[in-house]
Amino acid sequence: MQTRRLGDRTVSAIGLGAMPLSRPHHATGELPDRAQAIETVLAALDVGVTLIDTADCYGPDVDGFGHNEELVAEALRRAGNPDVLVATKGGIQRDGATWPICGRPGYVREAAYGSLSRLGVDVIDLYQHHRPDPDVPYAETIGAFKDLHDEGVVRAVGLSNADPAQIREAHGILGDALVAVQNQLSPSFRTSEPELDLCDELGLAFLPWSPLGGMRHAHELAADFAPFGEVAEEHGVSPYQVAVAWLLAKSPNVVPIPGASRPASIRDSAAAVHVELTPEQFTALEKG
Repeated sequence: MQTRRLGDRTVSAIGLGAMPLSRPHHATGELPDRAQAIETVLAALDVGVTLIDTADCYGPDVDGFGHNEELVAEALRRAGNPDVLVATKGGIQRDGATWPICGRPGYVREAAYGSLSRLGVDVIDLYQHHRPDPDVPYAETIGAFKDLHDEGVVRAVGLSNADPAQIREAHGILGDALVAVQNQLSPSFRTSEPELDLCDELGLAFLPWSPLGGMRHAHELAADFAPFGEVAEEHGVSPYQVAVAWLLAKSPNVVPIPGASRPASIRDSAAAVHVELTPEQFTALEKG
């Protein structure tokens, strides 16, 4: 496994997006088997993954708040609590199938302490603001994250779903406490390129969420984005690996966090670090 920088930490170049472990299957409506979910986390650790991304709101629609954090914590306990950076998020509530945004400073603090308890840690490695609240000034919300950092509740702060202006505003408030931005970026969703460019400018890690574009099957990715299928054939790997390799090649600050609900899925994604794209292949993938 290759490594990259995230603030003052060194992490695996590919992380594990843990959300699918706590979400019902799109066809059956059933949660992933808990034993399989834990085996997926253990498989990620086995291939060298040292970054796991979760959130307090990831879970089933009924009584699911905190489900994913608790599952990740259980898996890490079974693994003997290895040196892994666990990134979680706060700022979204749950009301059944709806996900209300809440950026009130008081709620941010409450959410952080809830995550501390569920993860079973004394300090959160990376605490990320999940999504801007249009009803709360951004500076007020980010100020709450700064307070949590200054008080030692969180080691570092990240943003999620932020635009360039918000990233600059948060950077002005947080300074070196801000280490990462997590936005959607994939073959099918490329509008976060300006945010990636800004992260390169500011020296922030960029964590693409849904890096496979929500494609459930490799043939969908290969069919809808032909260059990814063609490059996959040339390397003898899956189109998923090519998508992750493309993201890695875009910037040394990129740390993709592909989701997985099966051990085989994270093993396949993690193997993308071994896919070396030629300049011609990268150009073709950039064109889509």
